[in-house]
Amino acid sequence: MPHAPTVDRWLARLPQDAAWRADAGFVDKLRRLAVASDFAMATLVAQPGLIERLHADDGATPLPLPVLAADQPDEWPRLLRRYRHGVSTVLAWRDIVAGDPVEAIIAGSTALADACLRIALEALEAGFAARYGVVRDTDGEVQRLVVFGMGKLGGGELNFSSDIDLVYAYEREGVSDGARALDAQDYFARLGQQLAKLLNETTADGFCHRVDLRLRPFGNAGRVALSFAAMELYFQREGRDWERYAWQKARPVAGDLAAGERLLQALRPFVYRRYLDYGALDGLRAMKATIAAEVARKDMADDIKRGPGGIREIEFLAQSLQLIRGGREPALRERRLLPALRALVAAGHVDAASGEALAGAYRLLRKVENRLQMLGDAQTHALPQDPLLRARIAAGLGYQDWPSLVAELDAQRARVAAEFAALLAPRREQRSDGLLAGYWRGLPDVAEADALAASGFVAVDELHRSLADFARSPGVRDLSDATRARLDRVLPVLLDAAAASSQPDAVLRRVLPLLHTLLRRASYLALLDEQPAALRRLVEALARSALLGERLAAHPLLLDELLDVRVGGDLPDRMALHEACRAALRAGDAEAALQALNETRHALSFRIALAFLDGRCDAGGSAQRLAWLAEAVVEAVLAIAWGELEAAHGVVPGARFAVLGYGSLGGEELGFGSDLDLVFLHDAADGVASDGARPLEASRWFARLGQKLVSLLGTGTGAGRLYDVDVRLRPDGAKGLLVSSLASFVDYQRARAWTWEHQALVRARGIAGDPALLAAFEALRAEVLSRPRDAAALATDVSAMRRRMRAELDRSEPDRGDVAVFDIKQGQGGLVDLEFLLQALVLREAGTHPGLLGARATPALLAACARSGALDAGTTTDLAGAHAALLDAGLRCTLDRRPRRVPVDAAIAAARGAIGTAVRASGLAFDA
Repeated sequence: MPHAPTVDRWLARLPQDAAWRADAGFVDKLRRLAVASDFAMATLVAQPGLIERLHADDGATPLPLPVLAADQPDEWPRLLRRYRHGVSTVLAWRDIVAGDPVEAIIAGSTALADACLRIALEALEAGFAARYGVVRDTDGEVQRLVVFGMGKLGGGELNFSSDIDLVYAYEREGVSDGARALDAQDYFARLGQQLAKLLNETTADGFCHRVDLRLRPFGNAGRVALSFAAMELYFQREGRDWERYAWQKARPVAGDLAAGERLLQALRPFVYRRYLDYGALDGLRAMKATIAAEVARKDMADDIKRGPGGIREIEFLAQSLQLIRGGREPALRERRLLPALRALVAAGHVDAASGEALAGAYRLLRKVENRLQMLGDAQTHALPQDPLLRARIAAGLGYQDWPSLVAELDAQRARVAAEFAALLAPRREQRSDGLLAGYWRGLPDVAEADALAASGFVAVDELHRSLADFARSPGVRDLSDATRARLDRVLPVLLDAAAASSQPDAVLRRVLPLLHTLLRRASYLALLDEQPAALRRLVEALARSALLGERLAAHPLLLDELLDVRVGGDLPDRMALHEACRAALRAGDAEAALQALNETRHALSFRIALAFLDGRCDAGGSAQRLAWLAEAVVEAVLAIAWGELEAAHGVVPGARFAVLGYGSLGGEELGFGSDLDLVFLHDAADGVASDGARPLEASRWFARLGQKLVSLLGTGTGAGRLYDVDVRLRPDGAKGLLVSSLASFVDYQRARAWTWEHQALVRARGIAGDPALLAAFEALRAEVLSRPRDAAALATDVSAMRRRMRAELDRSEPDRGDVAVFDIKQGQGGLVDLEFLLQALVLREAGTHPGLLGARATPALLAACARSGALDAGTTTDLAGAHAALLDAGLRCTLDRRPRRVPVDAAIAAARGAIGTAVRASGLAFDA
């Protein structure tokens, strides 16, 4: 073996009479270390005590941290360097001899740098405090330096002999309180410079860590340390895409770590936009082009970091996708590369095979990079030319020879290079060189409306005026050159797509308000420019739904849904909807949580609407999921309201609270834009009060909770408001208490409730709150619904109430020309007739058929009535079909912003007939 003499020379320099020399297995381990690392062997020569530690437990026990004594600052550099050399040697042993995975080695190198930074800064801070005092802000609060680790240090993936990228900051301005006062900026700049010097300077003992401060604002021309306010202002005004990319990995590593996390929280909107950030693509493409140009240089072929298929390409691939999508998907905000790749695969943005291949390539490249640096503690990424060094690296990695290692590297790098080449591919041209392209170029003054007529639009004069007004609007006139170029690419394609749609005029009318909004949000214009699929889906949605058009114009964040990989798949189930709403609560304070919850609700209801329009989910399934979404929102808002009330007044010991859903929410038949019928219950011992600094008697505490819940559900945010709430179904209606005690609710339902209130109980169910209180409601509901009733009196009460409602609410027009117009909900033979029929059957039969008590939704009630014999099989089938047809028609009316009134065609007539026949057969008389 050509490297045997090197190994023998190193072993000869170690203590000759040491006990470990009798351990042949350990000596063999030392020989393996000597093959791969001159640096580690030199450290063992200088620190022979390390050999005993390695012999004892393979370096599993951490080395003790150095103590930097305040009265011996001249010793600090030596102690830090000796510690760094010792820990690095243990890491080399763990890699080369113990076979630890590369993730453990780079994490260990990171922890070593963190420890050296922390120890060094604390020692320097003590010296500065003695000389200058400590910095205090105007309120007297002590300010400390915050050291941010960037790049691989921030990401917890430092290589063996890496430099460390640092940025210094401090939370607030102030002045030191010592005899020689310094302002905060000067104080922390000096402290930061001393920290860099202590770690970076090469002494007789070498260096501790090379320090690079060039990632700070304005680079070398910028101040060494900035206040948080100055940092935020810089990124607001000057921040560039590459800085967003750099700050993805930023992590507080020394100093005031809690303050550092606060700054990162404040900078999150700079790093991760709240939307799919296709506006960053041009900047990322420029960065990619710079990387590609450097890779093309011949001298980069052997560079496993910056060369073709190298580490940097994997990092750029993952971070670019994170940057684009991380604002909308918090799971992607991961500093470490391998977990980031896993998150991208889990979210569907990288296919599983590619993710696995990239992870495998990354592990190999990082392992080889570490071995290159372990040889001589040099910051190198280039494969060596020297035959002996090549043989040593190949042998240390377990390869038979150098060509075997290179073959493996070449295969992995080729896969990486292919993935990198496909990333951020130039936009697929969506060119429109036809009539409408020329029309758009001629607006606002030259274009003729005839072009619209020739393309299939009908209301050409109106549409032409609207487009001309748009073209001359200040929003268009003031666009930057780049954004105007995007608009000029998008508009002709959009006009062509509208003309080819099923409703050209409607699409154009609906898209113009959205375009006015997008002029202020260039990233969404970029999305339509970059993603033909998004533009196509937008036109499809607008052609089928005026409501979705309005929501897109009001909340452009919903455009993200047009590209979400989940949009074309299965809809989230009940559990997933609840988890999505709970995740929104982690957005921050109550205001931020409400904003996030609104965005979540809009996105999920938009997804449900698309699935309904696409035929992937029928009307019943869509209405059911809308109800599940509403109950998840109520549960989340209840948590916010409870937290706010607890903070102000404490909690009521032993008390319970519950939210009941009535009507379409209880019956899991909610529409798009429906309000929520809610009833609130509480249960508390007599005389008990909350335990906070400002206590409230239990009934007042829960009344405020109910008020706050209703208020928060209706509070306007930048993303709209959640739901309108109707609480009139509570005992005694608008005259009654907002929140009923369980005892009073029980008494009311048993003794004073009207028949129609018992009807309402049929669809009522608990949706949030204390499980025991919800169980008590269920028991009461079962008791009330099972009560024996006179069938004739019941039919009279139900029929009278239905006739009264229809007289007040039915908007059918039976004599409108040749076609009657039918009110889907309130008309004769409509959905409410069916509801009343089923409620009457439950109230009549539940005492003898308890199987009727569990159902709330119409399909479940129909099935229960069939099982009990209250309805025959044929009638049940006819009513199920009638319900599905009417519900489908109603949802389509809502989505198209039309009143829920439709012409009576054959399907509607059949549905009405089935319901009317069943009503009459059950002895009910709903017709006046």
